[in-house]
Amino acid sequence: MADTVLYEVGDGLATITINRPEAMNAMDVATKVALRDALRDAGEDTAVRAVLLTATGDRAFCVGQDLKEHTALLAQDRDSGTTATMSTVREHYNPITHAITTMPKPVVAGVNGVAAGAGMGFALASDYRIVADTASFNTSFTGVALTADSGLSWTLPRMIGQGRAADLLLFPRTVKAQEAYELGLVNRLVPAADLAREAAAVARALAAGPTVAYAAVKESLAFACEHSLDEALAKEDELQTRAGSSEDHTIAVEAFLAKRKPQYLGR
Repeated sequence: MADTVLYEVGDGLATITINRPEAMNAMDVATKVALRDALRDAGEDTAVRAVLLTATGDRAFCVGQDLKEHTALLAQDRDSGTTATMSTVREHYNPITHAITTMPKPVVAGVNGVAAGAGMGFALASDYRIVADTASFNTSFTGVALTADSGLSWTLPRMIGQGRAADLLLFPRTVKAQEAYELGLVNRLVPAADLAREAAAVARALAAGPTVAYAAVKESLAFACEHSLDEALAKEDELQTRAGSSEDHTIAVEAFLAKRKPQYLGR
């Protein structure tokens, strides 16, 4: 794995850190590959029960595509008469977003600075966003004559409505942390100095929680976005049966009756 993405696992928590602070954590090809592979590893590792996605430095969470590399690659495309550069959506951005949204464990985004373009997409694809009060969001795409990727066409209107999503995508602007919180893009807003501690604490709490139940919550929310009430109720029945059959449910009920804190196993 490239050193532009750091990967650490401990006590059920995988911490994935985008590590290009000198480039505001922009996505060059090596970083995209490393981030994709780290997320896939975390999703498949049964020892991992939650993921914290964050970044190095205090300027940026991720500003999206590395435009310096992108410009050079587009020049190669023009010379060869191809559109190979844009395959990055299919090869990198889509798999990254898919890994975040579909892994059966919660993903916390610790947003330490600017989240723009794909960086905003990664944050919104996560299940829970803890954001520094100095951070900001920007869709960015149409500002460089591109359209949304990294799931923003799916996540953004579901969070803030079709009209506001269209406004932010058609007219990109900096949305500061407080406004992002008021719009509903942020779950928890914290002082910048407290972000690392707060994000890690939330992620560790989720890593110690009932993993099967959390996976069911993710699945049910995604399912309900695209289905009728009757279908959503049927899905709730299916998922509740699954959660109710878990070891953690038995542990939780026994702990409740004994008036003690449950110690979950994640299964």
